[in-house]
Amino acid sequence: MAILGCHICLQGRVQGVGFRPFVWHLAREAQLKGHVRNDGTGVQVEAWGTKDALDSFLAKLVENPPPLANIAQVTWKDLAGDAPTQAFFIAHSDHGPVRAEIAPDAATCPACLTDICDPANRRYRYPFTNCTHCGPRLSIITGIPYDRAQTAMRKFTMCDACQREYSDPSDRRFHAQPNACPACGPQLWLEDEHGPIACADPVSEAAHKLRQGQIIAIKGIGGFHLACDATDAAVVQRLRDTKNRIAKPFAIMAKDLAQIREFCQLSDAEADLLTAPAAPIVLCLKSDQGLPECIAPGLDRIGVMLPHAPLHHLLLAELDGPLIMTSGNPANSPQITQNGAARSALTGIADGWLMHDRDIVNRLDDSLIRADDEAPSILRRGRGMAPAPIHLHPDFATTPPTLAMGAELKATFCLLNNGQAVLSQHIGDLKTAKTYADYRAKIDLFRDLYGMDPAIIAVDLHQDYLSTRWGARLAKETGAKLVPVQHHHAHMASCLAAHHIAPDEALCVGVILDGTGLGTDGTIWGGEFLLGDYRGFERKAHFQPVALAGGEQAVREPWRNLVAQLTAAFGEGWERYIAQTPLSQRLAAKPTALISQMIAQGLNAPPTSSAGRLFDAVAAALGIAFDQQHYDGQAAMELEAMIRTHPNCTGYCADVSDQGVLSWRPLWLELLLDIKNGVAHDKIAARFHIGLADTLAETAVRIASDAQTTRIVLSGGVMQNRYLVSRMVQTLRAQGFHVMAPKTVPANDGGLSLGQAAIAAFQP
Repeated sequence: MAILGCHICLQGRVQGVGFRPFVWHLAREAQLKGHVRNDGTGVQVEAWGTKDALDSFLAKLVENPPPLANIAQVTWKDLAGDAPTQAFFIAHSDHGPVRAEIAPDAATCPACLTDICDPANRRYRYPFTNCTHCGPRLSIITGIPYDRAQTAMRKFTMCDACQREYSDPSDRRFHAQPNACPACGPQLWLEDEHGPIACADPVSEAAHKLRQGQIIAIKGIGGFHLACDATDAAVVQRLRDTKNRIAKPFAIMAKDLAQIREFCQLSDAEADLLTAPAAPIVLCLKSDQGLPECIAPGLDRIGVMLPHAPLHHLLLAELDGPLIMTSGNPANSPQITQNGAARSALTGIADGWLMHDRDIVNRLDDSLIRADDEAPSILRRGRGMAPAPIHLHPDFATTPPTLAMGAELKATFCLLNNGQAVLSQHIGDLKTAKTYADYRAKIDLFRDLYGMDPAIIAVDLHQDYLSTRWGARLAKETGAKLVPVQHHHAHMASCLAAHHIAPDEALCVGVILDGTGLGTDGTIWGGEFLLGDYRGFERKAHFQPVALAGGEQAVREPWRNLVAQLTAAFGEGWERYIAQTPLSQRLAAKPTALISQMIAQGLNAPPTSSAGRLFDAVAAALGIAFDQQHYDGQAAMELEAMIRTHPNCTGYCADVSDQGVLSWRPLWLELLLDIKNGVAHDKIAARFHIGLADTLAETAVRIASDAQTTRIVLSGGVMQNRYLVSRMVQTLRAQGFHVMAPKTVPANDGGLSLGQAAIAAFQP
């Protein structure tokens, strides 16, 4: 039979995931000649054999790839000339134009877990065991192609046994770049404030100290965690006090699903998320028994995760209960990645440090996800998810290379090129100097990794954002076109892009609710109804602007927003509407006269249509975070958590003017009457959410019907409210609308850079 040649190019997540040995196995089974190699674009295969053998080989390539692989594109062409005579082999990597995907870090696979639990295995209890199906990726990479010399493992020379595995295509550790063993790889040790602790097994000693009520800083995959016994309320509170984390919830790590079920109501969908290779934190409903309330005060859900590294498996196996596993950092600082920084910055918080000598190149916070009714919603994209690309509609394939800078809080950036968007991991609050430095360094690294020379740089419309300033500087240095993008338009476009919507089919109504974003009129927006697509938008309706009394101080102190909302609803003399309610006494202790004067004179009280501030005000009316919010979204999260089942509950009303301005005076009249009449606060919370959802849906339907579009987008940080979005989706779909809410990227500012990139790429 005739021998034919075929060149195959596979692009996507095909490096660092065992793809070359997978190809090698298939080729040898089919008795093909040729070779496979990595290059900057992906995996290149030259294969020679009969037509039937080549057809079968190609089908198997795409039908059953390795577990961590994700093939985005396959192209092939015929080869001329004579077939090689040597057996199919794996060739050296070729450095070319960089377009290959970088795989996210992956949780320990079952085979490696078996190795570390087997006393006869040479990796027994070795906390850095990995293979091509699991282990660190982005956290250790410094360049592409993904070879050992371009990772944090370059300083560890493999022993003969590890080298044999690494060089053997039939071994699952073939070209596993972090491959190592106790004889040649990274080492673990335990220390306290006096220095290293002499012990036979650092993991066992750390477990002993945790059982004694100590706090241990643990160096993980993407950074340090602070760990303590999650069942011990006293040590949990001590961690809060020393870390100055007054109310923000802690995450929990449990050894298995059975242990999680002891303190959470775990659904099948949540179990699937917990056991996926990404091993994220999953928000699950608390049960009535189990863990101290101080872990997640005021909330009905708790963030839980399973061990994602061998070190965690070994540690949890020696403990009877779960651990608090929260980011290792002082307040208002990014998660620590370096040993020296952990020693100095965590002194006074941690009693001990469980550390190792493998460098963390790229900081990765734990990903956060929630299993919603239809599909999971990613709330924070970090370890295990970033930097997996987001594949866009084919019309994006020809857009110019674009770098989008994101926002200032929950910052990310995005590289858009060749029809896909690479969204960075969650970076954090750029107002913190260390986080801002980390943000700039990561942009440089990603541009280098992906060979990105942007033709366009997209920034937020707010010129004072540090991300905007840095984008302007980069545009000046590179000659790229600078494109400012309105904040809420970017939220809308982010959802459209993630749902693969084409530019010519993207006309939609965007219901965009968040805390703050600069509008095109120079005021602060946050409760918006936009009609548009990637190319532009019109503001069709919005929440009534209400004074932000004290500027950023009002964001931290919900009682100020309550005063501002009551003033907007009732004008001077609003105090009589809260007479004979607990609010009257509470507000009497606050400088309300000064706030009223600020509002009346417009002194440090800019108007804002923010939906987030409405939530703060309603929460304050019910006594939630009345004096102060200790973390972003605390009041709104606790308000949502207060809701119980009220099937016959009617929502509060709102007024919508002919100009599309939503006024909340009717809402406040009913809500204050309910408070005066002693209605249960959980029912008041439900009535607020129901009324708001119904008002938003009715307004969106009117705008969409007038514009003759069936697409409605729900986005912005407030749209992470599960109750609100669920009711709106149900209502709108019942009327035949195509409703989209963010799922694969965060609805909050963590997904904003994707929308900026999508908009900027289609500007004239």
